[in-house]
Amino acid sequence: MKKIFYTLICFPFIFSCNKSEKKDQEKTQTNLYNNSVDSSEIILDEELADTIKKAETKLTTNQEELIGKGNPTLVRKDNYALLPEAAKAFDKMKAEAKKAGFNIHVISSYRNFDYQNGIWNRKYNSNSKDLTPEKNIQKIIEYSTIPGTSRHHWGTDLDIIHSTTGIPTDPLNEKHFNKGGSMEKFKAWLDENSEKYGFYLVYTNNPSRKGFKYEPWHFTYKPLSQKMLQDYIKLDLNTILKTEKLAGSQSFTPEFINQYKKEQILDINPAIK
Repeated sequence: MKKIFYTLICFPFIFSCNKSEKKDQEKTQTNLYNNSVDSSEIILDEELADTIKKAETKLTTNQEELIGKGNPTLVRKDNYALLPEAAKAFDKMKAEAKKAGFNIHVISSYRNFDYQNGIWNRKYNSNSKDLTPEKNIQKIIEYSTIPGTSRHHWGTDLDIIHSTTGIPTDPLNEKHFNKGGSMEKFKAWLDENSEKYGFYLVYTNNPSRKGFKYEPWHFTYKPLSQKMLQDYIKLDLNTILKTEKLAGSQSFTPEFINQYKKEQILDINPAIK
Protein backbone atom coordinates (compact mmCIF):
# COMPACT_ATOMS: atom_id res chain seq x y z
CA MET A 1 0.00 0.00 0.00
CA LYS A 2 1.23 3.43 -0.83
CA LYS A 3 2.73 5.10 2.26
CA ILE A 4 2.29 8.72 3.17
CA PHE A 5 4.05 10.80 5.79
CA TYR A 6 2.24 12.92 8.32
CA THR A 7 3.58 15.30 10.95
CA LEU A 8 1.36 16.29 13.89
CA ILE A 9 1.24 19.98 14.86
CA CYS A 10 -0.62 21.98 17.48
CA PHE A 11 -3.25 23.29 15.07
CA PRO A 12 -6.79 22.04 15.83
CA PHE A 13 -7.55 18.77 14.04
CA ILE A 14 -5.38 19.41 10.91
CA PHE A 15 -2.35 17.45 9.75
CA SER A 16 0.51 19.51 8.34
CA CYS A 17 3.98 18.83 6.99
CA ASN A 18 5.34 22.21 8.02
CA LYS A 19 6.00 21.73 11.75
CA SER A 20 6.52 18.75 14.05
CA GLU A 21 5.32 18.41 17.62
CA LYS A 22 7.27 16.39 20.13
CA LYS A 23 5.01 14.26 22.28
CA ASP A 24 6.45 14.01 25.82
CA GLN A 25 4.73 11.55 28.11
CA GLU A 26 7.33 11.83 30.91
CA LYS A 27 8.62 8.26 30.64
CA THR A 28 11.31 7.10 33.06
CA GLN A 29 11.71 3.50 31.97
CA THR A 30 14.70 2.52 29.77
CA ASN A 31 13.88 2.25 26.06
CA LEU A 32 14.47 -1.35 25.06
CA TYR A 33 14.48 -0.62 21.36
CA ASN A 34 17.19 1.10 19.36
CA ASN A 35 15.07 1.76 16.28
CA SER A 36 12.98 4.49 17.95
CA VAL A 37 10.26 6.25 15.97
CA ASP A 38 10.87 9.89 15.12
CA SER A 39 7.62 11.65 16.03
CA SER A 40 8.26 14.16 13.25
CA GLU A 41 8.03 11.37 10.65
CA ILE A 42 5.08 9.14 11.47
CA ILE A 43 4.38 6.67 8.69
CA LEU A 44 0.74 5.76 8.22
CA ASP A 45 -1.00 3.86 5.48
CA GLU A 46 -3.66 5.83 3.62
CA GLU A 47 -6.58 3.93 5.17
CA LEU A 48 -5.48 4.57 8.76
CA ALA A 49 -4.64 8.20 8.01
CA ASP A 50 -8.12 8.67 6.59
CA THR A 51 -9.66 7.08 9.70
CA ILE A 52 -7.80 9.48 11.99
CA LYS A 53 -8.66 12.50 9.85
CA LYS A 54 -12.37 11.63 9.86
CA ALA A 55 -12.31 11.08 13.60
CA GLU A 56 -10.82 14.51 14.18
CA THR A 57 -13.71 16.17 12.36
CA LYS A 58 -16.24 14.85 14.93
CA LEU A 59 -17.49 18.09 16.48
CA THR A 60 -20.19 17.41 19.02
CA THR A 61 -20.98 14.90 21.72
CA ASN A 62 -24.14 15.23 23.77
CA GLN A 63 -24.03 15.52 27.54
CA GLU A 64 -25.63 12.13 28.14
CA GLU A 65 -22.85 10.38 26.25
CA LEU A 66 -20.15 12.40 28.00
CA ILE A 67 -21.37 11.30 31.44
CA GLY A 68 -21.98 7.68 30.46
CA LYS A 69 -25.76 7.81 30.17
CA GLY A 70 -26.06 7.92 26.41
CA ASN A 71 -26.35 5.14 23.88
CA PRO A 72 -23.27 5.47 21.67
CA THR A 73 -22.72 3.24 18.67
CA LEU A 74 -19.92 0.93 19.71
CA VAL A 75 -17.90 -1.83 18.10
CA ARG A 76 -17.97 -4.74 20.54
CA LYS A 77 -15.52 -7.57 19.96
CA ASP A 78 -12.37 -9.23 21.31
CA ASN A 79 -13.18 -8.20 24.88
CA TYR A 80 -13.52 -4.49 24.09
CA ALA A 81 -16.14 -1.86 23.23
CA LEU A 82 -15.03 1.31 21.43
CA LEU A 83 -16.41 3.91 19.05
CA PRO A 84 -15.99 2.70 15.45
CA GLU A 85 -13.17 5.10 14.56
CA ALA A 86 -11.23 4.16 17.68
CA ALA A 87 -11.89 0.46 17.16
CA LYS A 88 -10.54 0.56 13.62
CA ALA A 89 -7.31 2.23 14.71
CA PHE A 90 -6.99 -0.10 17.70
CA ASP A 91 -7.33 -3.19 15.51
CA LYS A 92 -4.46 -1.93 13.36
CA MET A 93 -2.30 -1.28 16.40
CA LYS A 94 -3.17 -4.69 17.82
CA ALA A 95 -2.19 -6.41 14.57
CA GLU A 96 1.12 -4.57 14.46
CA ALA A 97 1.84 -5.43 18.10
CA LYS A 98 1.24 -9.10 17.32
CA LYS A 99 3.94 -8.94 14.64
CA ALA A 100 6.29 -7.68 17.34
CA GLY A 101 5.37 -10.60 19.60
CA PHE A 102 2.74 -8.99 21.82
CA ASN A 103 -0.86 -10.17 22.15
CA ILE A 104 -2.72 -7.08 23.36
CA HIS A 105 -5.39 -7.93 25.89
CA VAL A 106 -8.03 -5.35 26.88
CA ILE A 107 -8.81 -5.23 30.60
CA SER A 108 -11.38 -2.42 30.33
CA SER A 109 -12.78 -0.14 27.65
CA TYR A 110 -16.22 1.51 27.49
CA ARG A 111 -18.08 1.74 30.79
CA ASN A 112 -21.49 3.30 31.21
CA PHE A 113 -22.57 5.34 34.23
CA ASP A 114 -24.16 2.41 36.05
CA TYR A 115 -21.07 0.25 35.72
CA GLN A 116 -18.85 3.01 37.07
CA ASN A 117 -21.32 3.61 39.87
CA GLY A 118 -21.02 -0.05 40.82
CA ILE A 119 -17.25 0.34 41.14
CA TRP A 120 -17.71 3.52 43.16
CA ASN A 121 -20.25 1.99 45.56
CA ARG A 122 -18.18 -1.13 46.12
CA LYS A 123 -15.08 0.86 47.06
CA TYR A 124 -16.99 3.44 49.09
CA ASN A 125 -18.79 0.80 51.13
CA SER A 126 -15.60 -1.20 51.62
CA ASN A 127 -13.76 1.82 53.03
CA SER A 128 -16.60 3.33 55.03
CA LYS A 129 -15.90 1.40 58.23
CA ASP A 130 -12.42 2.85 58.64
CA LEU A 131 -12.51 6.22 56.89
CA THR A 132 -14.51 9.41 57.10
CA PRO A 133 -16.53 10.24 53.96
CA GLU A 134 -13.95 12.84 52.92
CA LYS A 135 -10.95 10.51 53.38
CA ASN A 136 -12.89 7.69 51.77
CA ILE A 137 -13.42 9.74 48.63
CA GLN A 138 -9.79 10.85 48.53
CA LYS A 139 -8.71 7.21 48.76
CA ILE A 140 -11.01 6.14 45.92
CA ILE A 141 -9.97 8.89 43.53
CA GLU A 142 -6.34 7.85 43.62
CA TYR A 143 -7.25 5.49 40.76
CA SER A 144 -11.04 5.46 40.29
CA THR A 145 -13.31 8.18 38.97
CA ILE A 146 -16.57 9.51 40.28
CA PRO A 147 -19.43 8.12 38.13
CA GLY A 148 -20.19 10.57 35.36
CA THR A 149 -16.59 11.78 35.16
CA SER A 150 -14.79 8.77 33.70
CA ARG A 151 -13.03 8.96 30.34
CA HIS A 152 -14.16 5.37 29.88
CA HIS A 153 -17.68 6.75 29.35
CA TRP A 154 -16.58 8.12 25.97
CA GLY A 155 -15.78 4.92 24.06
CA THR A 156 -12.27 6.22 23.35
CA ASP A 157 -10.25 4.92 26.28
CA LEU A 158 -9.03 1.50 27.24
CA ASP A 159 -6.76 -0.29 29.70
CA ILE A 160 -4.42 -2.72 27.98
CA ILE A 161 -1.76 -5.28 28.82
CA HIS A 162 -0.19 -8.06 26.79
CA SER A 163 -1.12 -11.67 27.48
CA THR A 164 1.70 -13.37 25.61
CA THR A 165 3.07 -14.92 28.79
CA GLY A 166 -0.23 -15.06 30.65
CA ILE A 167 -2.34 -12.56 32.59
CA PRO A 168 -1.25 -11.63 36.13
CA THR A 169 -3.80 -11.83 38.92
CA ASP A 170 -3.35 -8.07 39.36
CA PRO A 171 -2.82 -6.96 35.75
CA LEU A 172 -3.30 -3.23 36.34
CA ASN A 173 -0.33 -2.87 38.64
CA GLU A 174 2.51 -0.49 37.84
CA LYS A 175 5.15 -3.03 38.88
CA HIS A 176 4.44 -5.16 35.80
CA PHE A 177 5.32 -2.24 33.51
CA ASN A 178 8.44 -1.14 35.36
CA LYS A 179 11.97 -2.38 34.76
CA GLY A 180 12.10 -6.13 35.22
CA GLY A 181 8.31 -6.51 35.04
CA SER A 182 6.48 -8.81 32.66
CA MET A 183 5.11 -5.84 30.68
CA GLU A 184 8.41 -3.92 30.42
CA LYS A 185 9.10 -4.74 26.78
CA PHE A 186 5.45 -4.25 25.88
CA LYS A 187 5.50 -0.79 27.47
CA ALA A 188 8.62 0.07 25.46
CA TRP A 189 6.80 -1.00 22.28
CA LEU A 190 3.81 1.17 23.20
CA ASP A 191 6.09 4.11 23.95
CA GLU A 192 7.48 3.88 20.44
CA ASN A 193 4.37 2.96 18.47
CA SER A 194 1.00 3.74 20.09
CA GLU A 195 0.87 7.38 18.98
CA LYS A 196 1.22 6.33 15.34
CA TYR A 197 -2.27 4.86 15.69
CA GLY A 198 -3.69 7.81 17.62
CA PHE A 199 -3.43 6.26 21.10
CA TYR A 200 -1.82 8.31 23.87
CA LEU A 201 -1.04 7.57 27.51
CA VAL A 202 -3.44 9.54 29.74
CA TYR A 203 -1.97 9.50 33.24
CA THR A 204 1.80 9.88 32.89
CA ASN A 205 4.52 9.36 35.47
CA ASN A 206 5.41 13.05 35.62
CA PRO A 207 6.25 13.58 39.32
CA SER A 208 4.74 17.07 39.27
CA ARG A 209 1.40 15.83 37.95
CA LYS A 210 -1.50 15.67 40.40
CA GLY A 211 -4.80 13.84 40.16
CA PHE A 212 -4.96 10.14 39.37
CA LYS A 213 -1.83 8.11 39.90
CA TYR A 214 0.38 6.89 37.08
CA GLU A 215 -1.41 4.35 34.86
CA PRO A 216 0.93 2.90 32.22
CA TRP A 217 -1.95 0.78 30.90
CA HIS A 218 -4.52 3.55 30.20
CA PHE A 219 -4.60 4.87 26.62
CA THR A 220 -6.97 7.21 24.83
CA TYR A 221 -7.74 7.66 21.15
CA LYS A 222 -6.78 11.32 20.86
CA PRO A 223 -8.47 12.16 17.52
CA LEU A 224 -11.84 11.72 19.26
CA SER A 225 -11.20 12.19 22.97
CA GLN A 226 -9.43 15.54 22.70
CA LYS A 227 -12.61 17.25 21.47
CA MET A 228 -14.72 15.28 23.96
CA LEU A 229 -12.60 16.64 26.79
CA GLN A 230 -13.12 20.17 25.51
CA ASP A 231 -16.87 19.57 25.48
CA TYR A 232 -16.80 17.87 28.87
CA ILE A 233 -15.14 20.71 30.78
CA LYS A 234 -17.98 22.99 29.71
CA LEU A 235 -20.49 20.90 31.68
CA ASP A 236 -21.81 22.02 35.05
CA LEU A 237 -20.29 19.25 37.17
CA ASN A 238 -21.56 20.77 40.42
CA THR A 239 -25.14 20.32 39.29
CA ILE A 240 -24.62 16.95 37.60
CA LEU A 241 -22.90 15.28 40.55
CA LYS A 242 -25.28 16.70 43.14
CA THR A 243 -28.28 15.56 41.08
CA GLU A 244 -27.04 11.96 40.96
CA LYS A 245 -26.94 11.62 44.77
CA LEU A 246 -23.95 9.28 44.71
CA ALA A 247 -22.47 7.60 47.77
CA GLY A 248 -20.56 10.29 49.63
CA SER A 249 -21.98 13.10 47.51
CA GLN A 250 -22.68 15.13 50.65
CA SER A 251 -18.93 15.82 50.57
CA PHE A 252 -18.99 17.06 46.98
CA THR A 253 -18.63 20.73 47.85
CA PRO A 254 -18.07 23.27 45.05
CA GLU A 255 -14.46 23.56 46.25
CA PHE A 256 -13.96 19.79 46.07
CA ILE A 257 -15.49 19.55 42.60
CA ASN A 258 -13.39 22.43 41.28
CA GLN A 259 -10.24 20.78 42.60
CA TYR A 260 -11.31 17.40 41.21
CA LYS A 261 -11.87 18.97 37.81
CA LYS A 262 -8.49 20.70 37.89
CA GLU A 263 -6.50 17.69 39.06
CA GLN A 264 -8.30 14.45 38.19
CA ILE A 265 -9.82 15.57 34.91
CA LEU A 266 -7.35 18.11 33.56
CA ASP A 267 -3.95 17.22 35.03
CA ILE A 268 -3.21 14.65 32.34
CA ASN A 269 -0.78 14.15 29.49
CA PRO A 270 -0.50 17.66 27.92
CA ALA A 271 -0.47 16.10 24.45
CA ILE A 272 -4.15 15.11 24.71
CA LYS A 273 -5.62 18.34 26.13
